[in-house]
Amino acid sequence: MNKLKMEFIFVLFIFLLASSSVNGAPCNRRLCVHKSKAAYFPLSKPLITSGACGYGSMAKGFNKGYIASGISSLLEEKGVNVCGSCIHVTCKNETLCRGRGTNVVLTDSIHRQTRLRNVGTDLILSDRAFISMAAKGKARELLALRSYVEVEYERIPCEYKNQNVSIRVDESNNKRDRFVLTLLYQGGQTGIFSISVMYADTNSSSVELGMTHKYGAVWEIRRILEGIRRVPTGGRLSFKLLVYKGHDLHAYQSSSRHVPANWKIGEIYDLGFQLNGIIDVRSGCNCTG
Repeated sequence: MNKLKMEFIFVLFIFLLASSSVNGAPCNRRLCVHKSKAAYFPLSKPLITSGACGYGSMAKGFNKGYIASGISSLLEEKGVNVCGSCIHVTCKNETLCRGRGTNVVLTDSIHRQTRLRNVGTDLILSDRAFISMAAKGKARELLALRSYVEVEYERIPCEYKNQNVSIRVDESNNKRDRFVLTLLYQGGQTGIFSISVMYADTNSSSVELGMTHKYGAVWEIRRILEGIRRVPTGGRLSFKLLVYKGHDLHAYQSSSRHVPANWKIGEIYDLGFQLNGIIDVRSGCNCTG
């Protein structure tokens, strides 16, 4: 085998190895950095604390008030709603902003804000988050813009070190034939594809019923059977989540704690596990914004 042929085989091998690395292995989410504009709104106002995700006023307490509304495409990952996801935002105004940016939790959509969309604004930050991007002594000047700043942003994993995934019971009734919940404290970078509610029937057999995605982080079921409180377990409920992990990958996660039969509207129930997965974006590594 001559030298020229050996060199050709070596180059071909390197090319195939590189192609395999790009197309076959999960790529870093940091490759998906978007350029846009960000505005701000007072945390005391309802614009970023209610609506598309269903959190209501509770959203004000998420991430110590570092929250944001985003364009509707930011709340969806290939058809899977990702309300509550985390975004790292970096202000590009070198005069008014420091370099390291800030982290926010998405709690609502701004697709309704026509004026802001017309100027290409992808995010509305709480004033607390907006100010945190300011350089030392420049916070007042940054707020005085009263419009928007150029930013770069990327989706990052959420971290809830001392908080498990939980549900808030939003609606129910005496017949127990309607149950509406809001999913809270979803860590990591993944999305929820489906939720099932489970309980044991009078024969101690497991019954599993699929919930319907209502909107945002809100799910409901209308088929919880009458008499559920008479079953041997007292009608307590457990849940199974199908987690979307990117690139058509999914995994089941079941709750290790139960919601009692006498659940109450407005109460928050700990499901006993955390989600910390990093989304596989091998099919979307070339995204640009």
